[in-house]
Amino acid sequence: MRFGPVPIAEAAGLISAHTVRRDGITLRKGAVIPEEAAAGLAGAGLCEIVAASLEPGDVGEDEAAARLAAHLRGANLRAEAPFTGRCNLFAEVAGVLTLASACIDAVNAVDEAVTVATLPPFKPVVEGEMVATVKIIPYAVPGAVLAQACAADTAGTLAVAPYRRRRVGVVLTRLPSLKETTIDKTLQVLAERLAPTGAEIVFEDRVAHAADSVGAALGEAIDRAGADLVVVFGASAIADRRDVIPAGITAAGGQVAHLGMPVDPGNLLLVGSRAGVPVIGAPGCARSPKENGFDWILHRLLADLTVTRADIVALGVGGLLMEIVSRPQPRAGGEAADSDA
Repeated sequence: MRFGPVPIAEAAGLISAHTVRRDGITLRKGAVIPEEAAAGLAGAGLCEIVAASLEPGDVGEDEAAARLAAHLRGANLRAEAPFTGRCNLFAEVAGVLTLASACIDAVNAVDEAVTVATLPPFKPVVEGEMVATVKIIPYAVPGAVLAQACAADTAGTLAVAPYRRRRVGVVLTRLPSLKETTIDKTLQVLAERLAPTGAEIVFEDRVAHAADSVGAALGEAIDRAGADLVVVFGASAIADRRDVIPAGITAAGGQVAHLGMPVDPGNLLLVGSRAGVPVIGAPGCARSPKENGFDWILHRLLADLTVTRADIVALGVGGLLMEIVSRPQPRAGGEAADSDA
């Protein structure tokens, strides 16, 4: 692409690099200059104008943005019509945004003319939410640059995994120190968390803080109520793999995949399963409506995305979230009976 000042007599058909206003004539930035406008500006005394013109093989900004967006667009996304070198991608369903960060980095590294910005990976999104924007910086890019940005291994890089698990069972353990009103509030907060995903609580059981009680309730939630995800709120935080909640999962014939998470609040989260149904041992901060590590895992599992130990341990960078001041033992320290992260 050629770019620079040209005589106004030669400007017709070129792209105006900037907005120009003179004697009632307005040329918008990025617009093709009409012959009558060029003649009018010349008559108004303008001698030259900064303009751009495409060379053989160049692809205009809108077409380039649309082609790259179409290449990156995966399942459950739609692209809107490009404008000023920009093409936006929107979620067609509620779910979790999936993307390969390395692929986005690779596209952005191709050339300074090509940029892609996205929401963070695994961000919960609602229908109609913008998840990414492709922006071509100049008015055109060489076809070879666009072809490199549209490399085959970046096809479908962006997608939305829709929420699929909609029947949630909840097991809550009791101790004398835990008020029933706290349990009631916990269920209300969870129901509010689930609402945007389309999931609902189909089973609730309040049991003694003992492994056999937890195990029996898990079996009821899955086998009788048909829950496809179960959340266990312990009256006391999980302190070890041999503690009540993990022992209860094992007693029910389930498995504990991972205990602990490098996200704070949310450190004391447990992920397991029973009969193919995911089970989350909720950290104490999950009783609060504020975002915490529990949200990150809950949304992935509701979207039927596998959560492995490797996935969890990779959450440390960016895992320091806003403090929840109501926690029994916040980061700043102080006396408390239990850490309930």
